[in-house]
Amino acid sequence: MTTDAKRVWTRKDLIGIDDLSREEVELILDTTPQFAAVTQRDSGIKKVPLLQGRLVVNWFYEPSTRTRTSFELAAKRLSADTLSISASASSLVKGESLHDTLANIEAMRSDIIVIRHSHAGAPHILAKRHPSHIINAGDGRHEHPTQALLDAFTMLEYVRNLRQDPKARLDGLRVALIGDIQHSRVARSNIFCLTKLGAKVTLCGPKTLLPPRAEKLGVDVTTDLREAIADADVIYALRIQLERQQSCLFPSLREYIRLFRIDNDSLKVAPKDVLIMHPGPINRDIELAAEVADSPQSVVLQQVSNGVSVRMAVMHLLVNSKPSASEERA
Repeated sequence: MTTDAKRVWTRKDLIGIDDLSREEVELILDTTPQFAAVTQRDSGIKKVPLLQGRLVVNWFYEPSTRTRTSFELAAKRLSADTLSISASASSLVKGESLHDTLANIEAMRSDIIVIRHSHAGAPHILAKRHPSHIINAGDGRHEHPTQALLDAFTMLEYVRNLRQDPKARLDGLRVALIGDIQHSRVARSNIFCLTKLGAKVTLCGPKTLLPPRAEKLGVDVTTDLREAIADADVIYALRIQLERQQSCLFPSLREYIRLFRIDNDSLKVAPKDVLIMHPGPINRDIELAAEVADSPQSVVLQQVSNGVSVRMAVMHLLVNSKPSASEERA
């Protein structure tokens, strides 16, 4: 596959993983290493001028530290100007619509809008009516596409290092997603991404936190943690949203820890070289025991590092590529 963005990448926006082809996902993953190399330069000059003079706006209607700062750093390393807008500082609190707010932002000649919103579909609605490149940084329970991409890239690095094959793919990789699948946009985007790339995905958690008819997504489902991780190459623990406990969706945190926590005891049934992942922030000793989160098997911090590189690749592809004729007309 060529990595020439002008010949291959044709989309104006990145709204979700579900509507991408495998080839488009792999293009992003294949473009990422050149930006990882920029962030690892020994010279200390961790910038390239690919977005010089462009304006990237981080527009967040939900609290975020990792995602917002990752996008901001990615934009700065591409030499872009950045602007951050929070919900409390937005004219939306004065009754202005999303479209009007974005129109005013675009009047300042914005190029990329990175938006996180509590309502599923908000980025999609904006993308259809506005010329800026829209990147979905999480919309409700729908999707979080760049998280899934950075997770896939982290797994790809692991597979290539393990097999000593720089061209290896994720086909056949066994991934266990553990925890609150039903309410997780990270899980949903990962399912779409990993199954497109040929990985075998198993979902595991309390029955009340598993989506109904999940098997239709092309995954296996179990409520038995040991069954889920027995042959896993990757264990991906999802953050338990503690507010779910107030809805009585599982009996107690003590019960969840006993049945679903990834710790040294539960890992006895898993392969010795299993990779441990988590999207952060971690509720230590709830979904992941501290000794596992800090173990050599854990790549949680590597996920954070890779997030900057992946988001650099996404922004480069969106801005420095020509949209298809159909998208231009839209």
